[in-house]
Amino acid sequence: MQKNILFDLDGTLTDPSEGITACIAYALEKLRVPCPPKQQLKKYIGPPLWQSFAELLNTTDREEAQAAVAIYRERFSTVGLFENTPYEGIRGALERISSAGYGLYVCTSKPEIFASRIVEHFGLSGFFRKVYGSSLDGTHVEKDGLIAHLLSAERLNPTNTVMIGDRIYDINGARLNGIKGYGVSYGFGEKAEFAGAEAVFGCPSEIADHFTAQNPSAPEHGWE
Repeated sequence: MQKNILFDLDGTLTDPSEGITACIAYALEKLRVPCPPKQQLKKYIGPPLWQSFAELLNTTDREEAQAAVAIYRERFSTVGLFENTPYEGIRGALERISSAGYGLYVCTSKPEIFASRIVEHFGLSGFFRKVYGSSLDGTHVEKDGLIAHLLSAERLNPTNTVMIGDRIYDINGARLNGIKGYGVSYGFGEKAEFAGAEAVFGCPSEIADHFTAQNPSAPEHGWE
């Protein structure tokens, strides 16, 4: 039976820190709000953007936060999305995993229209059956809802599907959908975020080693 792996994008396939932090700074400058140091902005890579701006603006008003997101996207949609770099070794890992017969999907809270352009721009689209992301209106921005949508749309069996990502949203989203979640420590998550993960990988080659090993972890023998 087909085995499937859902990959997060930011912090798992590519390092988007340059573009995301620059676009957050752009939005805050436009709003005349003091901007934290760049290093502090990296914690906002992963969560839904409206949540990040709600914290940065110290507001509980979702519309105010969404207005900041709209300003962020002024820069991100033209410049920021390409201020991005695939992680070293990710292409080779994807080649090995896809050659082993897995069905691969991108599953990201980033708007699908941007995620698809990023995956295509860096020549990674050929490894994935489809890119799934949120809509610009915020639909499917929560990772658990997005995973549920993907599983339903692709008619994937949760027993034969796993999620790989760098933040707690990926691990919890997997758990809430009855699939196993794996973490990557080279992204933007803190160690505590992987408490519920099946395993944590330190680099892309470790992902490939795990899922292609000719032992009980191999596709034909299950996920244990």
